[in-house]
Amino acid sequence: MIREARWLLIGCTLCAALLLLLLPSSAQPPSTSEDPLFNTFSLVAYDPDAQEWGVIVTSKVPSLRNAVPWAKAGVGAVATQASTNRQFGPDGLMWLAKGKTPEEIAKIFQDGDPKIEVRQFGLVDAKGNSISFTGKKCGVWAGHKFGKNYACQGNILVSEAVVNDTAKTFEDTKGPLALRLMAALEAGNKAGGDKRTTKIQSSALIVVHDNSGGKGGMEDYVLDLKVDKSTTPVEDLRKLLTEKLEKK
Repeated sequence: MIREARWLLIGCTLCAALLLLLLPSSAQPPSTSEDPLFNTFSLVAYDPDAQEWGVIVTSKVPSLRNAVPWAKAGVGAVATQASTNRQFGPDGLMWLAKGKTPEEIAKIFQDGDPKIEVRQFGLVDAKGNSISFTGKKCGVWAGHKFGKNYACQGNILVSEAVVNDTAKTFEDTKGPLALRLMAALEAGNKAGGDKRTTKIQSSALIVVHDNSGGKGGMEDYVLDLKVDKSTTPVEDLRKLLTEKLEKK
């Protein structure tokens, strides 16, 4: 009797397991996304006179340096944000190096990513050609503006003025690329930046120039600055930039 009860229990357990396997996927617990969420505004840009490429960015989320800004001397620059597909950074630079235009790369990203409507990115190539993309589900206000030598993009901002002021300041400012990028970010921050009451927490600035004969790597980084866990990340980034330039 005990043996029969044991076999009955085993049989019930196996049936229950089989039933779970046969259930439609909608009945299974939803998988969690591993995409970091960077509610951000950023600018990617090219300086044809100095042959420099750069990215500047600020976000509510800390530790954005290793996810949002990407650049390679002689190739171009990429910013990838919102529900961030980090792979857009290295992949964007790879496609640029292979001669793809920003428009072609944007299409590759859109066609290949099923979650494209929660993505946002900007690219500028080796000649200053650029493009931005904002998915329809990036949050209000979200949008972009791009032109010769730059692409500006942002999401969950107080208004369109943040992107417009960032872009216009970059267009109107003269001087080294790093200072133009910094002035542009400050203008966007002054226009309101992130719409949420929680202060933005991080910022980063990278600028690259070919110092390695095309080999790439850290030798090409003219600037690589970041601020994490700060209530004044834009102001702190300006201080870091000033200190760095004074030492040169």
